[in-house]
Amino acid sequence: MPDREVGGPLEREELTELHYIAPVENVASIARRGILSHTLASRIDHTSIAMEEIQARRRVVVVPGGDPLHNYVNLYICARNPMLYKRRALHARLCVLRINPKVLDLEGVVVSDRNASSQYARFAPPPLGLRLISKEAVFSDFWTHPEDPIAEYRHKSIKCAEVLVPHRVPPELIMGGYVSCEATIDLLRPALARCGVSWHLTVNRHLFFL
Repeated sequence: MPDREVGGPLEREELTELHYIAPVENVASIARRGILSHTLASRIDHTSIAMEEIQARRRVVVVPGGDPLHNYVNLYICARNPMLYKRRALHARLCVLRINPKVLDLEGVVVSDRNASSQYARFAPPPLGLRLISKEAVFSDFWTHPEDPIAEYRHKSIKCAEVLVPHRVPPELIMGGYVSCEATIDLLRPALARCGVSWHLTVNRHLFFL
């Protein structure tokens, strides 16, 4: 493995937001409690879109110098990634929450330069962790390389680069969200209104592979 993937490194000032993929059924709870780690979320009623085989891998990962991976909230640098692609059939029931990059300043935050459960993942605090990531790779629309399966495997993992936040992302750092259609906004608005939240929701079909 080279020290850095091809392409310029990602710098902190280039990040205007981070992303969290949430089922619409969980959004009202998130508006009240914040985004919880896998460990904390397991203690309350919630809907999960996680794939069990992926969670089984994540369950045994410990962040170097930190906690088990399930004790962190995993935010994506770019939600147009393999995870959202695999769940694209559920697009009308999903919301991609926009997280203020100030979350990077919280104590204990760690960046993984690809899917955190990958055996090749490197972990470092920001801003060093961000500089391990190729901005061209993580923000590219697609990760397929038909002529080079190894490059595709690596690129697919980089697209899922994560910002890992210990335990909880407070609701005040949530700036709004993206949805795939107006019907999803109609589902979310009443629930958010009951929570006293007026997040701006934007239809972004491209993000959801539509």
